[in-house]
Amino acid sequence: MTDRTTTQISVDQFIAAPPAKVWRALTEPDLLARWWAAGDVAATVGHRFHLDMPGWGTVPCEVVEVEPERRFVYTFTENWTLVWRLVPEGAGTRLFLDHSGFDLDDKRSRDAFERMGPGWRDTVLPRLADVAAEIA
Repeated sequence: MTDRTTTQISVDQFIAAPPAKVWRALTEPDLLARWWAAGDVAATVGHRFHLDMPGWGTVPCEVVEVEPERRFVYTFTENWTLVWRLVPEGAGTRLFLDHSGFDLDDKRSRDAFERMGPGWRDTVLPRLADVAAEIA
């Protein structure tokens, strides 16, 4: 039996919008599609939904924890979990993301880990910040 190594990506991003707007960007399908992926997300524990991920196809997800405007947790594929934590900071929000469950002994998972770390930091979360700042 092989001892598998798992790890996570942890990112924090300041967003110049209050937690209520960041929460909406994370939990409303129309807004989520603008910064990341189309999907029928809902902030309800037990809600099963899919995200349409370019290059991956349709990815099954399930909401496992909800604390409105504070914490949103869901599975992403059968192995990964996304933990979004929102902390008020001045007039904005400090958003913490932990994306866990990467199996570094598996080539596809390791490749995803190597791409997604920079992808979250450099592309995806800045787009989330832009969308949240535009919400009326």
